[in-house]
Amino acid sequence: MWHAWVVPDTRIERRVKESKLKRLFLILVVMTMACTGSMAVAADLKVGFIDAERINKESAPAERASKQLEKEFAPRAQELQRREAQIKTMQGQLEKDALTMSENERRTKEQELGRLTLDFQRMQREYREDLNLRRNQELSALFERANRVIRQIAEAEKYDIIFQEAVYRNPKIDITDKVLKALAEGK
Repeated sequence: MWHAWVVPDTRIERRVKESKLKRLFLILVVMTMACTGSMAVAADLKVGFIDAERINKESAPAERASKQLEKEFAPRAQELQRREAQIKTMQGQLEKDALTMSENERRTKEQELGRLTLDFQRMQREYREDLNLRRNQELSALFERANRVIRQIAEAEKYDIIFQEAVYRNPKIDITDKVLKALAEGK
């Protein structure tokens, strides 16, 4: 009986190991070149950030729009306050005089109070809807204007990208103050 012992060929194993090492070395070289190349690109990349919430609250056009909306909706707000006071007065009077009123008179006052309350709620809802609609119109106009200013700054100062939202940002890249200044100047 013939037994053949399989003896591993050390030359083949050595070649396989050398081949794996060469591949690993090649991968490391490629990765190093890729990282170096992307660092060079990143070094040339100019990034900026703007805080949209600050522009919405602190910009001169936003403040003007807010004052205009207050002035525009002040009569309706005053009318709502007047009606609310009227309802409270009527409700207090009804509670105070409920025991001395006739059943019919009390029911009539309660119905009138219910009607006034429903009218007040409808007017309040319409007021909020109209105010929100006008506020959204003003904000839309503000952000169109701010976007034009941001584009002008980006082109003039050679920014590659400007973000409006970020989880983290370095204060060095925040250009919100430049945008606020340009908006105040009316650019």
